Amino acid sequence: MKKIHFEVHTDGFYGDYWKCKTDSDCAMIAMIGDDSQDYLARTSVKWLHKLGLNVMTMSPAKKDYGHHNYPLERIENAIRWLKVHGNKKVGIVGASTTGTLALTAASYFEDITLTIGLTPSDFIWQGFMQGKKDGCKEWPIEGESLFSYREKPLPYMPFCYKHPQYWHVIEQETKRTGDMINSRKLFYDSEAVHPILEEEKIKIEKIHGKLLLIGAEDDVLWDAAKYIRRMEEREHICKLEAVVYKYGTHFVFPESMLKMMLPIGSASFVKFAFQSARKHPKECLETRIDIDVRIRNVIEEWKKGEVGYGG
Repeated sequence: MKKIHFEVHTDGFYGDYWKCKTDSDCAMIAMIGDDSQDYLARTSVKWLHKLGLNVMTMSPAKKDYGHHNYPLERIENAIRWLKVHGNKKVGIVGASTTGTLALTAASYFEDITLTIGLTPSDFIWQGFMQGKKDGCKEWPIEGESLFSYREKPLPYMPFCYKHPQYWHVIEQETKRTGDMINSRKLFYDSEAVHPILEEEKIKIEKIHGKLLLIGAEDDVLWDAAKYIRRMEEREHICKLEAVVYKYGTHFVFPESMLKMMLPIGSASFVKFAFQSARKHPKECLETRIDIDVRIRNVIEEWKKGEVGYGG
């Protein structure tokens, strides 16, 4: 696949543009994967190309696996480039932490008229870094938010655990439950100590066009189901569709996308990753199949400009 690469110091953002082979005036900013050129990012491009979309993959930086004070201006710059280069409509999709980023960006930039958040939170939390530090694979960064705008960190919920206890809590919960990773306690305990303030919540009421929120009750990274339900309760002008499944884990990807990512053993990988998927494989598969249909339908309606999806 041909691409145009962008760097922060020359273009104002880090990412790659993958033009669809069929003519399209709709583009999706996709933040799937840890790098804009990695395997997951390329797979998301192939999947979105089949739906007739140009794709801009974005990530914090090359092999930067953390999320801390990510400047929203980078998405603003990417939107501007997409508009100048023939894209009349711009959407955004993210999963996990980037699902939260997708919602936050959409609340700032009204040119985004389709927002898809997979397992997002409804608030912004403290920034974190991943790698190796004192035997820990992840640690919070003092004084930094997940995102920033105009050189100011956005208000955030601080974690109640500092380094290295932060990682030790995750590690202990992961070992106890048998999941690939389990950080629910981290979020529960932090919100109990620091109830989410209004300024830390994502302003769903400022999102335009169509908003699709997807999560599952058995998500063990955080309580995505609760967060999505709280977002439903906020006033909004967008056309909001919120779907919470009983089973689906943190991997609420469309089934056909997951099969592209893992042509052999996709279901086995999910079962390996999360104990809920091992106990409820049939239900998790049904969830991913339903998500597949929902996302395809939403994108098709948005492309056609139906039901006031923005333009």
